[in-house]
Amino acid sequence: MTPRVLVLPGWLGSGPDHWQSRWEVLYGDQRVEQHDWETPRRGDWMARLEEVLLQDNRPALLVAHSLGCILTAAWAAHSQNTARVLGALLVAPGDTEDPDLGPQLPSWAPIVRQPLPFSSILVGSRNDPYCRFDKARELATTWGSRFVDLGERGHINAESGLGDWRAGRDLLDELILKA
Repeated sequence: MTPRVLVLPGWLGSGPDHWQSRWEVLYGDQRVEQHDWETPRRGDWMARLEEVLLQDNRPALLVAHSLGCILTAAWAAHSQNTARVLGALLVAPGDTEDPDLGPQLPSWAPIVRQPLPFSSILVGSRNDPYCRFDKARELATTWGSRFVDLGERGHINAESGLGDWRAGRDLLDELILKA
């Protein structure tokens, strides 16, 4: 059975030039649409992910960016349906515990820190304005994720100039092969 790919954008969603949006067009990945992209509530986003996951019996791969990474960890700690997930590609986690970012996302701290019950790869950038490199590496260790250093690519979003980000898709393919 071919797994489906669920795209989990971060705060404010992913615009048309973001690699996640491009993957939806190129590969038919399915975005988990949230009810409120501007004022995200952790419980609401977790419930929405659960709802979308249960709409289809096929196994899923999660492709999370920024707040979507924090969502993945929170959801995995509470869901009884984690066996439906084959793996997760976690890109540029947003540090909701940072004193500058946290107040804008009050229901997202503390970040859930327990190993994910599925394979995962976390991709971090050395100059991400929303998460220090050492914090991204620490989250990878905490979640049991393989860590990939992408160098200086900012927040690994549309402004990072990645286009279709084929190298990212190769990482996702690696997760598929492990499953």
